[in-house]
Amino acid sequence: MRRDSRALLLAGLATLVLGSARVHAQDPPKDNTPKDTVPLPDRWRIQFPDWNRTVKRNAFDPYNQNPLKGDYAIPGTSGLFFSLTAISDTLYEARQIPVTSDVAAANPFSEEFFGKGDQRTFVQQVSLTLDLFHGSTTYKPVDWELRVTAAGNLNVLQTKENGIVNVNPARGTDRTDRFLGLQEGFGEVRLATVSPNFDFISARVGVQGFNSDFRGFIFNDNNLGARLFGTLAANRYQWNVAAFNQLEKDTNSGLNELEIRGRQIGIANFYAQDFLTPGYTTQVSFHYNHDKGERKYDNNGFLVRPAPIGTPRDHEQKVYYVGWTGDGHIGRLNINHAFYQALGTDEFDPIAGREVKINAQLAALELSIDADWLRYKISGLYQSGDSDPTDETARGFDSIFDNVNFAGGPFSFWNRQSIRLTQTGVALVNRSSLLNNLQSAKEEGQSEFVNPGLILANIGISAKLTPKLFVECNANYLRFANVEPVETVLFQNELPQDIGIDASLGFRYRPFLNDNAIFVLGAAALFPGKGFKRIYESNCDVPGCRNPSESTRYQAFASLTLTY
Repeated sequence: MRRDSRALLLAGLATLVLGSARVHAQDPPKDNTPKDTVPLPDRWRIQFPDWNRTVKRNAFDPYNQNPLKGDYAIPGTSGLFFSLTAISDTLYEARQIPVTSDVAAANPFSEEFFGKGDQRTFVQQVSLTLDLFHGSTTYKPVDWELRVTAAGNLNVLQTKENGIVNVNPARGTDRTDRFLGLQEGFGEVRLATVSPNFDFISARVGVQGFNSDFRGFIFNDNNLGARLFGTLAANRYQWNVAAFNQLEKDTNSGLNELEIRGRQIGIANFYAQDFLTPGYTTQVSFHYNHDKGERKYDNNGFLVRPAPIGTPRDHEQKVYYVGWTGDGHIGRLNINHAFYQALGTDEFDPIAGREVKINAQLAALELSIDADWLRYKISGLYQSGDSDPTDETARGFDSIFDNVNFAGGPFSFWNRQSIRLTQTGVALVNRSSLLNNLQSAKEEGQSEFVNPGLILANIGISAKLTPKLFVECNANYLRFANVEPVETVLFQNELPQDIGIDASLGFRYRPFLNDNAIFVLGAAALFPGKGFKRIYESNCDVPGCRNPSESTRYQAFASLTLTY
């Protein structure tokens, strides 16, 4: 009887268990099943944990996975991804800079050399990047990649003087121009993995961007070239070997033309992270610039190669740069520094009127300390100048193709504007540069090593007022290192070395806490020093005339960058 009861009890339990299992096997998963228990076809579809979100998921959602951002592999492939990036960059800028005037002046009271320098510019640039790559990039570089970036540019310039927008004064005071350029078009392949930590060697060939140092002092451009690069010791060391056969640039947009310029550039550099102390990265580099100096008139009809100064004769340059730079922090102190030595030959310098040997230097140092949301900084830059413009040695430093972010960067008047020596066809300083180099144009001209050089001293403060709003304020004192080249070019004597004080204020606002929308607002003024006033002074005894040398130069701009 006891055995029968036990058997019946076991049979009932077995029936209950099997029945329950059968029922649960037929039930679909509940909606509140945790995500980490639901099987997924691949790891790219793993979502973020559930939390309170106010952003709706759609094709423009920057916070969730999107197949157009390369988050998912292309269906039917194993590790093949596609990424699409679209950028709209809108700029409006007002400025007051020295400009030339002549017998074809557009307005009364414009002096023989100097006219009204008020200008307005509007630029709309749109770029589209198509990127196809293979391989997981979370812990290692791509296996291979194909990328194309096309950029379209519309620029409008309004001035108050003839002869500014075109060499022909009959073209008037305004200009509207359009251009479509290829900014990227390259293929990349990983040649080898050299350590278990995914250190690698890769090659990239085609039109590509490259910045040869931390702040863009020597070469920072998108151009046609081949690059071999890689890492060592778990990415502690990085290296690059690159060669560029430079393309010509469109005059008014700065975008690439599909025409070889006749300038070859070679670059090799090596980075070491945590050098001597954690948080500090050092770099050594070598640059080579071979410019054949083929004659060139820009799209507005002005001669840019050779520079229309001194004795304008076609000339070839071979220049070598050896450099040491660093970036990072040593304890609480943030540090960025650079030193470059330039050597080589210019077969005929137009200012010296002879072949010259180049021996020039550049040194820069920035120190800063963070105090919560504030950063206090001081910096200085020295560009060697030439004290004897007609001897056989050129001592003025010049770069290959600089695009400098230093001492206020794009908010600085001296960095942002091209300030022309209006009596000549060259500039004291070109746009996105700090160097007093007397080049005709940075994009299309040649380096000029007989120049006055620059001494710059900076104090500044930057503040993260909110997670969305960044503010930067800078003041720069500017001075010629050697004023003799300017005296030679302008046929003036005893020019003072004081250029003036450049004060700037800039705001950067990211309304969505990401880089999908960035609004930038900036304003700056250059308060002329004695040297600057002497360069641009004129006899102004006509009623209603205002001496341009006394004017404070200014700029104000607003830009909006939208990225998808």
